[in-house]
Amino acid sequence: MKRRQFLPLVFAGLLSCLVVGGCSAGGPLALSKTRTISPVTLTVSAAASLQDVLDAIAPQFQSAHPNIVVDYNFGASGALQRQIEQGAPADIFFAAAKQPMDALSEKGMIVPDTRQDLVTNRLVLIAPETSKLVITEIAQLKTADISRFAVGEFRSVPAGQYAKQVLEALDLLESLKPKFVFGNSVRNVLAAVESGNAEVGMVYATDAAFSKPVKILATAPENTHQPIVYPIAMVQNGSHPEAAQTFIDFLTMEAAQKIFAVFGFGPV
Repeated sequence: MKRRQFLPLVFAGLLSCLVVGGCSAGGPLALSKTRTISPVTLTVSAAASLQDVLDAIAPQFQSAHPNIVVDYNFGASGALQRQIEQGAPADIFFAAAKQPMDALSEKGMIVPDTRQDLVTNRLVLIAPETSKLVITEIAQLKTADISRFAVGEFRSVPAGQYAKQVLEALDLLESLKPKFVFGNSVRNVLAAVESGNAEVGMVYATDAAFSKPVKILATAPENTHQPIVYPIAMVQNGSHPEAAQTFIDFLTMEAAQKIFAVFGFGPV
């Protein structure tokens, strides 16, 4: 059974375990209880690559904390950073790289004591499922017969920044530049390959895992790019700090971490 078929089944079983009986004594939801607070809507600005897993976690959080409604704002981490800098409402920033979080930290726009690295990821080379390309290592792109290579924008999309690091490390960047098709988020890159508008692309392993139209050709060597770490923190001028801390705490709990793992994210 392919991983993309297997994982949803595992995930369904995991959720059943979490909701019906709990996977440990007392059940994971029993580990965190909402204090009596007025109903609030929490705005979470999160990297596009987190959309599937956070959407899956949302019902669990809502069940444990019925007074807190989570409103997600997904996008490229760099774009979300600029939105927050420009005053867009946000209670939590959950990025796909340290640099956007560092930029906000330098401007005093996050609450320092709440910042932590939550999960990790891998970068992979993908192609349409029907592709005849025979590539098992990214270095083979040097001689591959391709004309369109989808990557995230280098300035604002962490997946694009990591891809650039990999291609530079393998001495491929200059030769591939004319072939780049840029996406403004990692999901746009994935869509370009899914639709056949690009013959290959570089995305996170977690994005490729559940996409039936694509297949993974190769994984980027870890020594060719900075560690892919996802930091989270409360935004300094957020409207609901208590609820924001509750949400961050929930994501660090065993129940949420198991869901992250099912979706392919690694521990820090």
